[in-house]
Amino acid sequence: MENIVFANPESLWLLIILPFAGYWLFARDKRTRPYLHYSGTDFSKDLKKTWKQRLYPMLNVLRLLCIGLLIVALARPQAKSKDSRKNIEGVDIVMAMDISGSMLAEDFRPNRLEASKEIAKEFVRARENDRIAVVAFSGEAYTQCPLTIDHGILENRIQELRSGLIPDGTALGDGLAVSINRIRKSDAKSKVIILLTDGVNNAGSIDPLTAADLAKTYGIKVYTIGVGTRGLAPYPFRTPFGIQYQNTKVEIDESLLTQIAEETGGRYYRATTENNLKEIFNEIDNLEKTKIEVISFEHRSEEYKPLLWLALCLFLLEMAGRLSVFKTLP
Repeated sequence: MENIVFANPESLWLLIILPFAGYWLFARDKRTRPYLHYSGTDFSKDLKKTWKQRLYPMLNVLRLLCIGLLIVALARPQAKSKDSRKNIEGVDIVMAMDISGSMLAEDFRPNRLEASKEIAKEFVRARENDRIAVVAFSGEAYTQCPLTIDHGILENRIQELRSGLIPDGTALGDGLAVSINRIRKSDAKSKVIILLTDGVNNAGSIDPLTAADLAKTYGIKVYTIGVGTRGLAPYPFRTPFGIQYQNTKVEIDESLLTQIAEETGGRYYRATTENNLKEIFNEIDNLEKTKIEVISFEHRSEEYKPLLWLALCLFLLEMAGRLSVFKTLP
């Protein structure tokens, strides 16, 4: 019924006449019913009503149903159905993630790398209409997952990231260049790279600013994130006596990361806690919204004809009953 609407709903007020019509019909039958006067009624105690007597009031019920159906048909019930079409203008995103040894520092819980992976997966879940890729870098850079809309696979590939897969170091230029190569041929109207690192460029064969110029040429916006507390951070070292911790200085080239972001139209962020990093990803999510245009269509079909047919059948049934089985003589 929630898909049924009435073109003339004001006509439904006529249903108020049904109780009065019912009272008039049954009162009329009572007035026109023949009767005889008897001095006593003892003889009628054992008399039972015939089936005709019991069913005769149904003729009036059929008449009332017929009137009710005609009123509802007059209100023109219509079946309503909706259809919609989505035009999605997605964003292509590459997440370039630092997996160097310094990402194991435990100023984040359990460490920078694991905290970054979990927040990156949450970001992926929120971008269900976008294609996303993952690039990993330390001393070198490689594609962990190409652009894909299959976010289940993407989350698995992010979870597989770990330090030590490639030579150690921080090759910011290489990580940015591989990310650009993944997205440069994209036909998306918005192309974004999120570069996450905790160090200073000290490896690789490509200068980070040269890679930034290349990103600008291809219309790619780069958001850079420096991950790490300010000052010292506990870093685990393996020793013959097990894992030992030593506070090491956190060194992030914020000037370079700011320059890369500003050159490409992006922004630089500094994440000093897990919550801070999550807020940064949420802000980027809000800045790079996917455009979804929903066009809705509503179709209505007239449904009064079945009611008219049913009212006609009930009327004919009533007339047939009155003229045959339930016929009465004056």
